[in-house]
Amino acid sequence: MDLSELSLDQLLKTVVAHEASDLHLIVGAEPQVRINAVMTPLDLPKLDRNTVQTLCYAVLTDSQKKKFEEAKELDFALDLPTIGRFRVNYYYERHNMAASFRVIPSSIPSIDSLKLPVMLKDLIKRQKGLILVTGPTGSGKTTTLAAIVHELNATEKGHIITIEDPVEFIHPHGTCIISHRSLGEDTHSFADAIKYSMRQDPDIILVGEMRDVQTIRTALTAAETGHLVMGTLHTNSAPQTISRIINVFPTDEQALIRTQLSMGLLGVISQVLMPKTSGGRTAVFEVMVNTPAIANLIRDDKLHQIYASMQIGQQQTKMQTQTQELIKAFRAGEITRESALKYASNLDEIKKALGAGEKEVTA
Repeated sequence: MDLSELSLDQLLKTVVAHEASDLHLIVGAEPQVRINAVMTPLDLPKLDRNTVQTLCYAVLTDSQKKKFEEAKELDFALDLPTIGRFRVNYYYERHNMAASFRVIPSSIPSIDSLKLPVMLKDLIKRQKGLILVTGPTGSGKTTTLAAIVHELNATEKGHIITIEDPVEFIHPHGTCIISHRSLGEDTHSFADAIKYSMRQDPDIILVGEMRDVQTIRTALTAAETGHLVMGTLHTNSAPQTISRIINVFPTDEQALIRTQLSMGLLGVISQVLMPKTSGGRTAVFEVMVNTPAIANLIRDDKLHQIYASMQIGQQQTKMQTQTQELIKAFRAGEITRESALKYASNLDEIKKALGAGEKEVTA
């Protein structure tokens, strides 16, 4: 195919047809898609500068073009009725325009369909507090939050406000009314949106990303003042999440933040998305619930003891560590030993747990 015949619609249709998660357009490379976490080039010519710019600018408004040219970065959601919905990022590399498109599933998943930890349904029934969903980029955090909102929208009666950059899943009004707010279009910042949401009579507030001190501070305040707040962080384990939140604050504020967390945190779900032996991908979850014992450890600055506390009385607390779940998935034949080691956040622990002689499970 000649590059002049290429269209963005064609490329995105190919992404959907291949059940890929992402499309990448970079000058000097063939268009590539990510299928089951693996980058795969399409059988097309290498892209040149003019082609990338033409493809990308075709879906921008004048105001979006201006914003991109000034900031050199642009995040937005692209809704193509006959193709699908995508989260898009435009950027520059080596003075050339480049783009990444992430597929947003057309149907909103449920907690059951994603096989999320069962205790999550009980946790989100709480009227106030903070629930954090964490993990690396591309681990499915947004999808997990969408499933939680879907559950709340079917079982509760209230006002849900989502604050995202950009808005990904569009939830219809159900037993709740839902206000979707997109950064840059509906609000200037996560922190401002949370602050002013207090005057919008919310019951539940979803924060797409808790990326700075002010956002975290206002989210903690909202959780303290009678709201259920949910947010994401790019951390790899529950204990690391607590440490990250505390350490973003100045030293003289950390004691106060530990106290706020000990009282307001409900739980942390840390997840990783990894390839299945049978094809496709599966999520592995670590779960920390803020029990009185863990609350004491947070307040007393004994964060190094949280991991051990998570392993005590798990039948009652419903907590689980990533290592336990990786081993369970490996022994069930769902993932390979190599994957378990590659995706583990505690490599030494899982090496010891698996042992040198443990072999792959074969069907």
